[in-house]
Order: sequence, then C-alpha cells, then structure tokens
Amino acid sequence: MTETTEVASVKTHRATPSLRRTARSGRSPGGHRTRGRLLRRATPWLFLLAPLVLLVTFTYVPVGNMIYYSFTDWDGISPDRNFTGADNYVQIFTRPELFRVFFVSFYYLAASVAQIAIALYFATVLSFNLRYRNLFKGLLFFPYLINGVAIGFVFLYFFQDGGTLDSVLSWFGSDTDHAWLGDPTSANTSLAGVSVWRFTGLNFVLFLGAIQSIPGELYEAAQLDGATRWQQFRHIIAPGIKPVLSLSIILAISGSLAVFEIPYIMTGGATGTSTFVIQTVKLAFQFNKTGLASAAAVVLLLIILLITWIQRRLVPDEKVDLV
Repeated sequence: MTETTEVASVKTHRATPSLRRTARSGRSPGGHRTRGRLLRRATPWLFLLAPLVLLVTFTYVPVGNMIYYSFTDWDGISPDRNFTGADNYVQIFTRPELFRVFFVSFYYLAASVAQIAIALYFATVLSFNLRYRNLFKGLLFFPYLINGVAIGFVFLYFFQDGGTLDSVLSWFGSDTDHAWLGDPTSANTSLAGVSVWRFTGLNFVLFLGAIQSIPGELYEAAQLDGATRWQQFRHIIAPGIKPVLSLSIILAISGSLAVFEIPYIMTGGATGTSTFVIQTVKLAFQFNKTGLASAAAVVLLLIILLITWIQRRLVPDEKVDLV
C-alpha cells in the first residue's frame, strides 16, 4: 500500500463516524441548509406577527365595520341594521348643515400654514450657534407636551369675558368688551390661534432634526463662497428638508380636517365652531345616527387619502438606494 492510499484511508476512517451519525438520524446536509434557509425567511414574519395581529384587530377590522355601518340606518343601540344603500352619503353631500362644517377647516388650514412658517423660521435660526438656544428649543416644544384637555381649559379662561386676554389688553388701554368666543369669526380665529401655539413645537422639532442632519461641510463651503443666511436657506436647507416639509404639509392638511379636541372642550361646537369630527361624534352619540356618522367618517377618510395622494403626485419622495 502506497503512502497516498494510507492517507486516504485515514481520512475516510475519520469521516466515517460523522457519516454514520447522519445516516442514523436520517438527515442530510442539504436538509439542514433548506431548513435554515426557510427559518431565515420566516424570522422577520415571526417578529411581525404580533404587530400585524394588533393592527388588523384594532384598525382594519373597525374600519371595515365602519364602512358596513355607513350603508345602514343603525342607531348604535338596536340590534336591527337595515341596509339603506348610499342614502347616508347622499345626505352628507345634499344637506348643507352637514357639509357646511368643512368650511371651518379653512381657519385651521391657515393656522397650519402659520405654524409651519413659524416653526421653519425658528428651526433655521436655532440650528446655528446662538446663546441660550437650548432654552428657546425647550420653550418652543413645551406646549406640545401639555395635555390637550388642559390646554382647552387654560385657553377657555384665557378668552372668556374679563379673562386673561382682556386683562392684558386693558393694561394698554384697549377696549375689552369684545366676546372672543361669542361670534363665529373671532371664535374660530381664537381656536385656530390655540392650535398654532400647541403644534408649532412638533413641526419645529421635525424641521430642526432635518436641518441638523445636513452635512456641516455644505455650510462651510457656502460661507467660503460668501453666501448669506438666506442663500444658505434657499440652496442648502430648503432642498435638504424637502421630505420632512412634505410630511408636515400632509399632517397639517389632515389635521385641519380632523380637528376635535380644542374646539370641543372650549365651545362644544357652538357659535359656528363645530368641525366635521365634532359633528360626526354628535351624530353618533347625541342623535343616535351611527350609520350617518359612519358615512361621514368614511367621507373624511377618503378626502384625507385623496389629498395625500395628490400631494405625493405633486411632490414625489426621492428614492434612496441603501445598498
């Protein structure tokens, strides 16, 4: 027997125990690889299983029920649900008192434009090195941390006759006989101002994070080229925060259509301040017209989806290759 033959027999003898164990177990190396590949593919879905179950149970199933209720005359209490077809949707678009509340959203839409402009200004200014900038950041973001119910009660006393606002105006000799929440125009303007005070901090934080993610080398190069602050904002900051600005616009439009908390607490929808959501809640729980309220909620959802789709078409997201 040659030396090569002896080495080969030794290797075969050493590999024999493992081959014997594999044969006894009835498994093959290819089976191990297949099961490992399947396990790797299934692992992300196993992690997503619990969130998907919760999402379907508490989001998609209720939405499906709401769509079903919108085609019935259900009162929310009786077990009887008579199918009425599109009658609820016809009422929403043909009864002026039901659709008129959408015009109140224009006050909040204007307020959203104001809060985005204010937030963008302060985010740009405070992104540079300034004294006490951390203090100003905290002051701007603090209103967003306060509970909405508490804000409603605070500003209810702020705007009431002889309240805080009238007291401050009296120091400057201004007439304080105006009822701030007494007529539709001043009431909606006051409520929209409250929303500006509350939600400016959220947009400010979004803009500030986006601005600070822009590489500092761009600012240094712009300063070497003699660019002013406005030129830096126009050519560096504005293009760099475009995705976040687009998100803020979507949130502003959808939020202006779905306002509920502040006007419901401060006025209860009186004096022409009722929003579409307040009207929907009253239809469902005060007038026991759950079917009509469900149809109103579906209409609001479709309007928000339509606006989001239009915005995405006009300002598409930039695709980023992460590989």
